[in-house]
Amino acid sequence: MAFIRKKQREQQLQLYSKERFSLLLLNLEEYYFEQHTANHIFCEGRQNERKTRGSLKICSKSVIFEPDETFQPIVKIPLRDCIKIEKQGDNGANSLFAKTRQGRISLVFSQVYFIKEHNIVAPYKIERGKMQYVFELDIAGKVEDVVETLLQLHRASCLDKLGDQTAMITAILQSRLARTSFDKNRFQSLSEIFKMECKAEMVTPLVTNPGHVCITDTNLYFQPLNGYPKPVVQITLQDVRRIYKRRHGLMPLGLEVFCTEDDLCSDIYLKFYESQDRDELYFYIATYLDEETEADRGQVIRHSHIAKNHITEHTAESYMLQWQRGHISNYQYLLHLNNLADRSCNDLSQYPVFPWIINDYFSAELDLSNPETFRDLSKPIGALNKERLERLLIRYQEMPEPKFMYGSHYSSPGYVLFYLVRIAPEHMLCLQNGRFDHADRMFNSIAETWKNCLDGATDFKELIPEFYGDDFSFLVNNLKLDLGKRQGGKMVDDVQLPPWASGPKDFLQKSKEALESNYVSEHLHEWIDLIFGYKQKGNEAIGAHNIFHPLTYEGGVDLNSIADPDEKVAMLTQILEFGQTPKQLFVIPHPRRITTKVKSLPRPSSQSASLADSPVSPGEESFEDLTEESRTLAWNNITKLKLHESYKIHKEAITGIAVSFNGSSVFTTSQDSTLKMFSKESRTLQRSISFSNMALSSCLVLPGDNTVISSSWDNNVYFYSIAFGRRQDTLMGHDDAVSKISWHNNRLYSASWDSTVKVWSCVPLEMTGTKKHHFELLAELEHDVSVDTISLNSASTLLVSGTKEGIINIWDLTTATMLHQISCHSGTVYNAAFSPDSRHVLSTGEDGCLKVIDVQTGMLISSMTSEHPQRCFLWDGNCVLAGSQSGELLVWDLIEARVSERIQGHTGAVTSIWMNEQCSSIITGGEDRQIMFWKLQY
Repeated sequence: MAFIRKKQREQQLQLYSKERFSLLLLNLEEYYFEQHTANHIFCEGRQNERKTRGSLKICSKSVIFEPDETFQPIVKIPLRDCIKIEKQGDNGANSLFAKTRQGRISLVFSQVYFIKEHNIVAPYKIERGKMQYVFELDIAGKVEDVVETLLQLHRASCLDKLGDQTAMITAILQSRLARTSFDKNRFQSLSEIFKMECKAEMVTPLVTNPGHVCITDTNLYFQPLNGYPKPVVQITLQDVRRIYKRRHGLMPLGLEVFCTEDDLCSDIYLKFYESQDRDELYFYIATYLDEETEADRGQVIRHSHIAKNHITEHTAESYMLQWQRGHISNYQYLLHLNNLADRSCNDLSQYPVFPWIINDYFSAELDLSNPETFRDLSKPIGALNKERLERLLIRYQEMPEPKFMYGSHYSSPGYVLFYLVRIAPEHMLCLQNGRFDHADRMFNSIAETWKNCLDGATDFKELIPEFYGDDFSFLVNNLKLDLGKRQGGKMVDDVQLPPWASGPKDFLQKSKEALESNYVSEHLHEWIDLIFGYKQKGNEAIGAHNIFHPLTYEGGVDLNSIADPDEKVAMLTQILEFGQTPKQLFVIPHPRRITTKVKSLPRPSSQSASLADSPVSPGEESFEDLTEESRTLAWNNITKLKLHESYKIHKEAITGIAVSFNGSSVFTTSQDSTLKMFSKESRTLQRSISFSNMALSSCLVLPGDNTVISSSWDNNVYFYSIAFGRRQDTLMGHDDAVSKISWHNNRLYSASWDSTVKVWSCVPLEMTGTKKHHFELLAELEHDVSVDTISLNSASTLLVSGTKEGIINIWDLTTATMLHQISCHSGTVYNAAFSPDSRHVLSTGEDGCLKVIDVQTGMLISSMTSEHPQRCFLWDGNCVLAGSQSGELLVWDLIEARVSERIQGHTGAVTSIWMNEQCSSIITGGEDRQIMFWKLQY
């Protein structure tokens, strides 16, 4: 079970361990205040009087006595059932006998619970009838204070309205907290610097424990008011890896701290009484993590995504990029989404939810290559059975507003413990007032449970992460619990597994394989749309038959608007017991995962992946295997880039770089209005060409190495013959400066400040037999403002354009229609390009941001920020080599969302960058008028 630590699980396997008391013996929403060493007096005043030594625990709704002898039961007396509470001797007796009874407390009551007799976890035994118990405190002087406390709590428990009871108990608790403070003698070091202290509660499943939170410059502390389970819980800030703000009890009061990257269970979950206390503590921890990251790297990168161990504000979209590209598994991605959607293992009303995956629990073999093996992930559980769905729809249509289809939820505390009762029996007993469920309603069989989810009138539950983990203990009755006898006479024991599983370990292994299978990878986004995405609410949810009770949704009720305290408590209790829908993470369709049919290279950057169900055409293999391997090797070593040589060949900033296909000549354009031809072999400038007195903005070499094309701010595109050394043709196609050009298969794509991108058919000179090119305008892609950059995908079926107002547009060139328009940057888009597999677009802008967009959905899935704008870049889908305004080359790891290397380069902005086919040679140009040649050394 995720919220039971390994050590605790080991202790639970020992049926006769000494530690028996736990906060789970309390009622829900009950507090444990204090304990006193005491004796339970039997046969008081008689010759055969005897004593049982133990601990008397004062709680907000009960008195609990835990005997030292483990064979004796723990005694729990509800305060509401008490008839009289008094100090022994208060009846006026003045005898010597009365003096011997000093330090004794008498309780007269009508009901008592006996728990864990012989230290065996079992349903509570109840004894009813008028009884008297006497307890003798070791410290007699505390009796009056204890009696006064018990009488006060007794009055609270006997109030008619639940809201009044809660208010009075809360007042008592706050009074106790106000009279105490964190003991600073508990600091780990005398040199620690105090930051802040506040009141809070530590949250564990079904339990909250009040106390004081304190944070210093190195540690986070929680000191329980009652000293249980230990005097102080301490977390070293240096160990913290993730922190999340949580919604607890429908209020923004929770904070969860993780000291691991992937563990499902946190190290501490705190609930605060004031949201500003929560936010202040969050700020201190986040600031510490930022400072640690800065110190580790010796640099400042101002964005929470970029800090490797600071994932305080990691977005669902940033995890999506990792998942899409196969860097995290389906299981890990679902864990991250649950975390971001306020699902926590410490809150059973918001426990992480996982899908049923397998549909076949009856075959002898599990065939993961057969789609029929799997559940339809595009439908909620309630819509999988057509006949049941029809009945539910009839009821839904006849229902008055607010309408809902399902009378129960897919995740609730009861469902979680239904699955986990064998390893968390005390949690089940706590939830169900000391009882287990009826034996026939227990988690007896995987197949039976699945069948009931398909056919049951009120059963729509999904699964929990444990079904895809490594610990199979929740499937076996290792504790030898007496969970009752079924109607057929069979005792409830281990969970019955499907025929295709040889045992519980094999069942989990095959379940994990199913979760990570190609079928699930291709369809998991459909389930995410239902649980975390755009089909969770509104018309899309109605269309998907995914409507639950309004109170289960975030914002479904405003507790602060409910004036009646009794109504407020009842409403909160109802919501928490019924279950809660996760926080909505996505409002547009979730992209599907990139799946490959062949074995992929260690770092996929190929052109071969297809984009099914989208306008993206699959790119054909552009390189031989050897070339592809060299590309992968080069990108894996891109941080080892070394400057080979540099040349100053222009009088103004360089705007474009192109290299002949044979690699012998480098062509550059500049704001000095010239096109330069530089020989790589002789390292000399061979030609300088001027077409007008206006700046040139970009250039490219046509296949065959005979022609160079340059775009100009004078509204024209110039064709220059390398062989004849003269201007060959001029395309006067725009009404303002031409900012960027691209070429593919005799088609020219030109972007302009006149707010258009034009597509031209351009038949070269050799094909026409004339001295002029033949130009034909095929399409005009209109924009609202000037276009500063364009780029084609590898198949030239898509075009991305970026404007001066920060808008990214993705166009389908087969139909000349816009697919997506995304507001990405505040200011000019400097560069935009597709990933090699056409799945994503990366853009950089004047605002210093790098943005990744999913092409299929148009969703912004990653955002990073640098100190300086990134003017140009190359990328393989995972890694980015960017030219910065600062003159540096920055290597960005998109998966870890950080800068992995900074390489000193130009003295001024890097304005243009080129890479050869094998990715082993790079040329950059800058505002310093230089071109620099770079080599990979590995």
